[in-house]
Amino acid sequence: MTEQAIEAREVSYAEYLAMEERSETKHEWVDGVVYAMSGGTLAHNQLSAQMIVELSRLIGDRPCRVFTSDQRTRPRTVRLAAYPDVTVVCGEPLVHEEDRNAVVNPLVLVEVLSDSTESWDRAGKFRRYRKLESLKHYVLVSQHERCIEVYSRDAEGGWVLREGADGESVALEALGGALEVDRVYRNVTLTPSARASE
Repeated sequence: MTEQAIEAREVSYAEYLAMEERSETKHEWVDGVVYAMSGGTLAHNQLSAQMIVELSRLIGDRPCRVFTSDQRTRPRTVRLAAYPDVTVVCGEPLVHEEDRNAVVNPLVLVEVLSDSTESWDRAGKFRRYRKLESLKHYVLVSQHERCIEVYSRDAEGGWVLREGADGESVALEALGGALEVDRVYRNVTLTPSARASE
């Protein structure tokens, strides 16, 4: 992860929660270390919002809820507290015993990728998210190109990648539908990649 740690020492979860209550910005807690979260670009924020719209459309009348990036998620078996860009919970939201504001049973998690956190979202964070037994789909949305990647848990517990580009859709079987790439990216001005200038 490339975000800056704000504490050199290890911080307990109780200390982390106390810090979050006092802070005007959000932080992630990873293996006892607290990291500041940076703000998003216009494209990042718009894609997050449009993912909420599209997921709500897929859900329809199902007993599911879609949450913004203010919703904290915390697996029970690893030391992580994070704020996915979008969280979908079906059925009653269950919260962590140490944190009444952190859900433990998301069905779908979405991260809009940024240059500073892409490697963390793809590797370290996803490895920890996989400990959430309820999680069926992990969705990665590029803000540099019209591309949506969906990792889906199969019947054996493995993860299968499907990818969608212009004119394509990507299935979310747990929600009984698919994300249409053109709808998610409608009216979005993509952010130039930092790599393009290298």
